[in-house]
Amino acid sequence: MSEHGAVALVMALRGQGIADQRVLEAMEKTPREIFVEKPFEHSAYENTALPIACGQTISQPFIVAYISEALEVTSRHRVLEIGTGSGYQAAVLARLAGWVYTVERHRPLLDGAKQRFAQLKLHNVVVRHGDGLKGWPEQAPFDRIVLSAAVESVPQTLIDQLKPGGILIAPVGQTAGAERFSQHLVKIMRTESGTRNEPLMPVVFVPMVAGLPQESRTLDGASGEKR
Repeated sequence: MSEHGAVALVMALRGQGIADQRVLEAMEKTPREIFVEKPFEHSAYENTALPIACGQTISQPFIVAYISEALEVTSRHRVLEIGTGSGYQAAVLARLAGWVYTVERHRPLLDGAKQRFAQLKLHNVVVRHGDGLKGWPEQAPFDRIVLSAAVESVPQTLIDQLKPGGILIAPVGQTAGAERFSQHLVKIMRTESGTRNEPLMPVVFVPMVAGLPQESRTLDGASGEKR
């Protein structure tokens, strides 16, 4: 792990307004270079999104830190992540939460993320290959839910899996042919009587896609719906 890179990254995040010390420590302790593809290792600590396998991306560190801070996670919380990707967001959350449940539709991405969680001894991360838009009903309700890909609207199925008093954060907006920054990160707080929405910031995320990839349907003998 590049200690110099991690320290410089944390200093940059402070400068961008990330103030939660637990989040900053989690970011510093999570070696981003193991989550990026080999050709981009030299850029691991740059504050930028990078391409990963299966046409996906690893979010820029600022966005990961911003979401982690906005989720207001404590060590007692159970967090559901939709869209594991490289596993970077889940790894950061694992240092903040009691348990992290993360769902990914691309088997190769999930397998890689599992290896990284084991390498980092993050034993409080539970993974599932399947349909993220269905959530993880067997483990619901969750204290926190985060979507790591954009939706045009948050499915009620996921809101229903959030505890009263819980927080869900998702990039919401156009997901096809979108103008840059036509999505907004939205914080949804579930109350006893419904939900309250708070827009956070403009963002650009890859779209959540329904269904498992073709190769997954062939391997598993079943299909589902997912990001």
